[in-house]
Amino acid sequence: MELIIQNGSNVYLPILKDEITWETERKGSPGILKFTVVKDQEIAFQEGNAVRLIINGMKIFYGFVFSKKRDKEQHIQVTAYDQLRYFKNKDTYVYSNKRADEVVKMIVNDFLLNVGTLENTVHKIASKIEDNKTLFDIVQSALDDTLMTKKKMYVLYDDFGKLALKDISKMKLDLLIDEETGENFTYSSSIDEQTYNKIKLSYENKEKGVREIYIAQHGANMNKWGVLQYFEKIDGNVNGKVKANALLELYNQRTRNLTINNALGDWRVRGGSLIAVILNLGDLITNNYMLVEKVKHSYRDDEHFMNLTLRGGEFIA
Repeated sequence: MELIIQNGSNVYLPILKDEITWETERKGSPGILKFTVVKDQEIAFQEGNAVRLIINGMKIFYGFVFSKKRDKEQHIQVTAYDQLRYFKNKDTYVYSNKRADEVVKMIVNDFLLNVGTLENTVHKIASKIEDNKTLFDIVQSALDDTLMTKKKMYVLYDDFGKLALKDISKMKLDLLIDEETGENFTYSSSIDEQTYNKIKLSYENKEKGVREIYIAQHGANMNKWGVLQYFEKIDGNVNGKVKANALLELYNQRTRNLTINNALGDWRVRGGSLIAVILNLGDLITNNYMLVEKVKHSYRDDEHFMNLTLRGGEFIA
């Protein structure tokens, strides 16, 4: 294992204490690397310095020191983030006729970030006004539009110092999680959050002086669960009927949460990966590929475990 900190022209291989953790999520969060350095007379580093983690030749993490916390024994707890940390910045963007990958490219250029491969997301977004939004929210809005229109989900992530945008279908791993490889799991189902069986969209058509309403609903589930309504105001660039139907397809189901703790670690797994899961959950048996919403890797004394939050099929984490 190599954990390297670079301060200008000085490169350090610090003495480490306790475990190293690396966390990634599918959306809305940067990759986070946490570790503890034993201070000696040689090492000197500060916020903004580059950090690299390489294990068995595999490039795991490239990012920057954002915080340090020291105790009286000169143990320094370090938190480093990858480039996606800068997507917490806020800004205002007005754009038209752009794909989601072009929106990412626009932001990357404005904020002087390093970029790798951005897949063509195909769908052209007619126009958007994103006022005082985080860069995460601006990109996710474009990706959500693409999901509803093209039924394709893309993941934005940092690939060892270069931002990448990839179709999740290309992030499938030959990895199985079952009762032997996962120590424990927590499973829950609910209709209390992110479940809607009626979609109502409203558009103020000022040219005609009328309010246009678009509704999509599922009668059987309304009878079972009562009316769970999603309401949103839309603009004239949105096809209300198509969006209402797409939202109903997405939300007209129970949410099922599955977390798996202390699974045998695999460094390839990150937020957005697809992994095979075979587990008996009591009221159902899952035997399919599931999407990794969040993963936390823990590495200590050559032992590697990971905690996973998953979704797939009816699962929504």
